[in-house]
Amino acid sequence: MDLLMNSRLLMDAVLGVERRKIGWIQNAKYNVKVEMFLKNHEFLAPKRYSYAQVEMMTNSFKSKLGQGGFGTVYKGVLGNQNLVAVKVLNELKGDGEDFINEVASVGRTSHVNIVGLIGFCVEGRKKALIYEFMPNGSLERFIYNRDSSSSSQLGWEKLYQIAVGIARGLEYLHRGCSTRILHFDIKPHNILLDDDFCPKISDFGLAKLFREKESKISMSHMRGTPGYIAPELFSRNFGEVSHKSDVYSYGMMILEMVGGRKNNEVGVDHTSEIYFPHWIYKKVELHEELGLHGIVCDDENMIVRKMTIVGLWCIQTNPLNRPTISRVLEMLEGDLASLEIPPKPYLSSPPRRVGSTSTNSLLPYCSSNGY
Repeated sequence: MDLLMNSRLLMDAVLGVERRKIGWIQNAKYNVKVEMFLKNHEFLAPKRYSYAQVEMMTNSFKSKLGQGGFGTVYKGVLGNQNLVAVKVLNELKGDGEDFINEVASVGRTSHVNIVGLIGFCVEGRKKALIYEFMPNGSLERFIYNRDSSSSSQLGWEKLYQIAVGIARGLEYLHRGCSTRILHFDIKPHNILLDDDFCPKISDFGLAKLFREKESKISMSHMRGTPGYIAPELFSRNFGEVSHKSDVYSYGMMILEMVGGRKNNEVGVDHTSEIYFPHWIYKKVELHEELGLHGIVCDDENMIVRKMTIVGLWCIQTNPLNRPTISRVLEMLEGDLASLEIPPKPYLSSPPRRVGSTSTNSLLPYCSSNGY
C-alpha cells in the first residue's frame, strides 16, 4: 500500500513539473509575441503602466464595473484624478491576440465615437488596458425594459442620435483609418455612453485589420456574439466576409433599440416566440402603425420608422444587398419618403425550445455586461 501511495505521489510530482514546464513555455511564447508587437508599434502604443500602478489606480480592484468574454473591468483613478476604466484581460485566454487587437485597433484611431485607449500594462501573463471612463456605461443598460427608470431619460430622438453616432464611428473604422478595421462584435454591450450619451464603440478584442484595397478578407474562425453574427461568418455559401459583416451586426442592434428588447423573446405564455425583425417587417410592409412603446408624435414615428427600415436593410442575408455604413448614414440622415422597403430577410427565426442548439437557426441571442 505504501509503495502504491509513493508511486502516485511521485507521478503527481512529475506531472506537476511537466505542467509548470508547459506553462513556462507558453508564457515565454506569449511574452515574446506581445513584446515584439509593442516594439514594432511603438508609435501606436499609449503609456505603459506597471501592474503595481494598475493595482494602485483601481484601489486593489475594489470597484467592478462589469465583465465580458475577454476580462473584467474596474473603475480606476489616475494621479491627475481623471477617472478611467481598467480592463484586466483573462490571464489564461488566448495567445495575446486579444491584447494585440485592442492596442493595434484603438491605437490607430482618434474619433469622437471610438473609445479612447489611455494606457496598457503587460507583466508576464498579467495584462490590462486603461480606457477613458464612460459614466453612463453601456447602451445595453438603456434599451431593454424601457419602463425602468434608468431608460426613461432616453427618448426616441436620443436613441436616433446614438444610432447615427455609432454609424459614424463604424464609417471611420471602415473608411477613415489608414488601415481599415473590422470590429466583428458590434452589439449594445460594446457601445459605451459618455456624460452626454455620445456613443463610443469599444472592445476591439475580435477586430481584424486589413489593407485599404482589400474588399474581402479570409477568416480562420468565426468571430462575434451569437445573435449579431452575419450569416457569411457561419457559411461562405451566404457570401464573402467583409465590412458588410459589421453592417449586419449594426442592423441587429438598431432593431433591438427600436424594439426595446432582444430580437427574440419568449411570449407571455412561454410557448410561442416573437421574432422581432419579422414582426416589425410586416408592420412596415403593410404601412401599419408600429405600436411601439413611447411614440407620442409624428416626428418620433418618423424617426422610429426610419431606424426600422435601415435596420432591415442592414440584416439582409446576402451581403451584396446590404448598404455600406456610409449609405446607412445617408439613409438615417435623409428623408423617410425616399427610403424603399427592403426585401424580407429570409433566415428563419431562432428555435422555439429555450436552450435548443438547433442548426436550423443562425440567430440565437445572448449578451453580457461590461466594457
